[in-house]
Amino acid sequence: MTDTSNPLFRPTDAEPLAARMRPRVLDEFIGQSHILGPGRLLRRAIQADRLASLIFHGPPGTGKTTLARVIANTTEAAFVSLNAVLSGVKEIREAVAAARQRLDFEGRRTILFIDEVHRFNKAQQDALLPWVENGTVVLIGATTENPYFEVNKALVSRSRIFRLRPHTEAELFEVATAALTDRERGYGDRRVELDADALDHLVNVANGDARALLNALELAVETTLAVGGAIHIDREVAEESIQRRAVLYDRDGDAHFDTISAFIKSLRGSDPDAALYWLARMVYAGEDPRFIFRRMLVFASEDVGLADPGALGVVVAAAQAFDYVGLPEGRFALSQAALHLATAPKSNSTLGFFDALEVVHHEREAEVPAHLRDGSRDSEGFGHGQGYLYPHAYRDHWVAQQYLPGPLQGRVFYQPTGQGHERTVRDEVLRRREVQLAALLERGNSGPGEILTLSPPDRVRDSWLAQVTSRAGERLAAIRDTAFELAGVLRHHLLLDLGAGSGLFTWEGLRRAPEGQIWAVTETPEEAELLLKLADRLDGLDRPVVLSGPLGDVGRLVVQRSEAALRFDVIFARGVLKRGSGPELFAAVVPLLAAAGTLVVIEPDPENTQRLHRLLPAGALPAELFAGLRAAEEDIYRGAAGGPAIAAAAEAAGLTGVRIRTLVHEVVWTVGEQTLRRWFTPGGTDGRPSFADRLGERLEVSGVEQVRAAFVRHLLGQDLTWRMGTVLVRSERAGERLLDGPEK
Repeated sequence: MTDTSNPLFRPTDAEPLAARMRPRVLDEFIGQSHILGPGRLLRRAIQADRLASLIFHGPPGTGKTTLARVIANTTEAAFVSLNAVLSGVKEIREAVAAARQRLDFEGRRTILFIDEVHRFNKAQQDALLPWVENGTVVLIGATTENPYFEVNKALVSRSRIFRLRPHTEAELFEVATAALTDRERGYGDRRVELDADALDHLVNVANGDARALLNALELAVETTLAVGGAIHIDREVAEESIQRRAVLYDRDGDAHFDTISAFIKSLRGSDPDAALYWLARMVYAGEDPRFIFRRMLVFASEDVGLADPGALGVVVAAAQAFDYVGLPEGRFALSQAALHLATAPKSNSTLGFFDALEVVHHEREAEVPAHLRDGSRDSEGFGHGQGYLYPHAYRDHWVAQQYLPGPLQGRVFYQPTGQGHERTVRDEVLRRREVQLAALLERGNSGPGEILTLSPPDRVRDSWLAQVTSRAGERLAAIRDTAFELAGVLRHHLLLDLGAGSGLFTWEGLRRAPEGQIWAVTETPEEAELLLKLADRLDGLDRPVVLSGPLGDVGRLVVQRSEAALRFDVIFARGVLKRGSGPELFAAVVPLLAAAGTLVVIEPDPENTQRLHRLLPAGALPAELFAGLRAAEEDIYRGAAGGPAIAAAAEAAGLTGVRIRTLVHEVVWTVGEQTLRRWFTPGGTDGRPSFADRLGERLEVSGVEQVRAAFVRHLLGQDLTWRMGTVLVRSERAGERLLDGPEK
């Protein structure tokens, strides 16, 4: 057990380069910006010293242990380190006892870091649970294995899990540069001349593993003689220092299951190039070819089936050939089987068996029809087998008769596709089925219907969010869901909700980006206060950052509240456009977008907004008055920001990938006296003219009164179908976006 709380552990000259170069503070940490970038939840928790239990999951060399050491250097809590390979229950108890004393006598928390936490057995993990539960220790675990399979479910449920990604090539170049220039811990005090192609080779073969890169760099430097005071490392030396790419592949871990999954899905998608690539990945990593053959045998029946009945025979023959010749020549048979499956027509109609199995499992067992029973033993006593029609005695060797049990008549399990060989039997199968079902229905037989049930799980937090957002109604929920679909929000994203108002997008953002952060900007302080009151029940780190102010000040407002120059992955701008304010919107928000960041503008669609004149019946007004009414209404929407106008403004601001989505909803609405009074009261609100003001620009006073009278006569108290349109315009800033984020 290592207590690193006092003093903090520091690298020594005897340690390898990879250990000496470990970052000591957050600002030295390279990579993992999806969880450690400005504004991300983990960075905020570390800086605020408000850590809860964490599990870091990722491949070797991505910084799991390093991140724990950075936390040790940052937090005020005591930091105790255990390695699950070398420690047991005894060491856990000692660490917990010391943590209890520290908490009781010093009032100081203890962070317990366990490297390779998945190596603990169930008893060892259970020994940790009560002390994590009661807050005696804050657990930080590091594992290369999927914690959902390898770590105690109770521990997982009490921890936030962050997935660390392999380093990009740019990040590895940065790691190498830091090692070569650091005079205290690296080789900055030596003249190391590293050729560009040599560094390219080291970075490429390191395969995202910073430790592998530093180990190879150290081997190259330490084994190369200095000539004229300089250590020259060329491509040949680099190749000797790191000869084989390290492929992360554990036959019982995620890499094993993920790679075989990618292989099978490539076969199913009829992509022979991808299939060969994933096959090569597995063979290169040492996967057992017999395991691959077993999966292909299943695939030949499950996904190819009767579309190519010979596919199963090809894979069986290839597997037998492999057993005869072995490696390395057996790889030809492996490749042939994979290519045959990838290029074969596909049908999953064999899954009909599992539908039948489900019926057997859930429905009451039905008796075998008497005419299908074995008649060799008791045909005389019980009449078994009597009435059976022998198909070979009929034309085409087929006759319509009952084969399923009575309660299942009409149930269909086999659905032939139109692919490959199955296409040749499909029509005949369907024709015979139709004749058979028609014959059975004529006799009054029919099968029972299916019953489907669904019991989705509930979570406390989602329940609270559902209570808040349920007030928005069906139409707003559809707008919200469409906006998030267009935005492609990931769990670690930073979101900005402009025109937050009721918080519709803010609450959904909390649900969809729990490891990121949500900023909400409202037009008025009153709206901001409402959002903050609704968020009071959330933990401080989960609460949105709420600001209020005009659209043009959003950049200044964000800078005033942020620790650094924040760039948002997704910005929602709903209902913020006034007439002609498109350029102002894009000028304000484009500087706040991250590279490949997405902007979604949501506005009422003038093209699909209800016109009052369309609700009047024909002849309700004289033609001249009706024309004036229609022109006045169109004046209201002329110049309003529709989809094409918003899209054009986005492109003018340099955004790309513009997409327009329109939603149209119709609701039944009753026109009341208060609504009519508001329409026909001059002056309007918010500085905007009322409907009566617009009419007055086109009609005489008497004409306006005639229109009002027609509305009273034909619309007052009537249930009307009211049409509402919403346009959503998605655009993005040029750049490369992270593909995914931390696990749940």
